[in-house]
Amino acid sequence: MTSTAEHYLSDLGALIKEQALAAKHSKDSASGSDSYDYELGRLTAWHEVVSLMQQQALAFGLDLADLALDDVSPERDLT
Repeated sequence: MTSTAEHYLSDLGALIKEQALAAKHSKDSASGSDSYDYELGRLTAWHEVVSLMQQQALAFGLDLADLALDDVSPERDLT
């Protein structure tokens, strides 16, 4: 893999993880409000994105640490 592609994947993974964790915070903060269902749906989408990225990385033999996705678990951190 080229250096540019490696940097792209690492940055993309970090940005996606950041957005997913922010969605978790937004969902938790919206508890009991009118926007809760929206925030839950948004978090669910990010959960699927992170999960898919991790599954594909493993299928292609990529280290999750190279994608900055080794320290996030969709089931543990994004529910």
